[in-house]
Amino acid sequence: MKLAIALSALLVAACRAPVATPIDVGTTRPVAVADSCAIARPDFGVATAADRALFAYDINAPLNLQKTVESTTNSGVEVSAISFTSPDGGTVTGLLFDPVTRSSPRPGIVLLHGAGGGARQMMGQGVGLATHGAVVIAIDAPFARRRTGGWRQFTIADRTEQIQLTKDLQRAVDVLRARPNVDSGRIAFLGGSYGGTMGALFVGIERRLKAAVLEVADGGLVSHETGPEDTSLASLSCARRVSWLRAMVPIEPIRFIPHAAPTPLLLQNGRLDNLVPAADAEALHRAAPEPKTIRWYDAGHALGSQALSDRHEWLNGQIGLDLLKRPG
Repeated sequence: MKLAIALSALLVAACRAPVATPIDVGTTRPVAVADSCAIARPDFGVATAADRALFAYDINAPLNLQKTVESTTNSGVEVSAISFTSPDGGTVTGLLFDPVTRSSPRPGIVLLHGAGGGARQMMGQGVGLATHGAVVIAIDAPFARRRTGGWRQFTIADRTEQIQLTKDLQRAVDVLRARPNVDSGRIAFLGGSYGGTMGALFVGIERRLKAAVLEVADGGLVSHETGPEDTSLASLSCARRVSWLRAMVPIEPIRFIPHAAPTPLLLQNGRLDNLVPAADAEALHRAAPEPKTIRWYDAGHALGSQALSDRHEWLNGQIGLDLLKRPG
């Protein structure tokens, strides 16, 4: 209730405000705007039980999993195109990486790609982690499954797709748990950029994760669009901004990550990242509960080989991997 009141007051005040040049959050640099609707970051607070209930789904519904083997690597990783039914309609597509030559129960990992990408963007990480002995599933976010429009549209569709994505990720966990070679007590999540940010929401909903890695993540789309790194909101009309913010603030990932405990978290960010400023990363780090491990790198949005090694070492400690060295 407090969030709704605060958000309504913010938006009404913004649309009634006299014409002025707003200032980027955290800077003194003015930005151009199309009208008098000022851009300001709200106080997000923490998600309630009612907020979390938005992501409920029928765990007993049929998965209708389809799998087509595409290739097998020299290291014994079978790569397959997969699909299964989304709880919110339509079909989730993606890839499955299975170390088929390993006989003992395997850890499982759910992968999520970055903005504008898809499951095949995660091919390298999927094969690498499966070479380390994990059964890995990478899914396409809803925006990657439709044929028109950008990855975010500044309409109510962004809310609809973010809710659907979170349900689809839960179903991906169901897919892994249904596989006879996966140890259901050793399932982790790994997301990078947009995938890491949506992971901050996911870990606050999904209770069956043993561990989660959030790479170059920030607090969510609203956090990103109200920060100095993106001025897309400035091109929208006041009414459209109000509508989008009203839809998106309640499902902002930074509101959900406080519910991640007791799942251990690894948060990795770059000090030189121009897409996720340090202040935004630090805000997410503060919101994340213990147990958490925070790693900073002298890098931009692509963190590099040390971060990769650190991820594998950390995941090995959490869910057990067969190899610690980077695949050659």
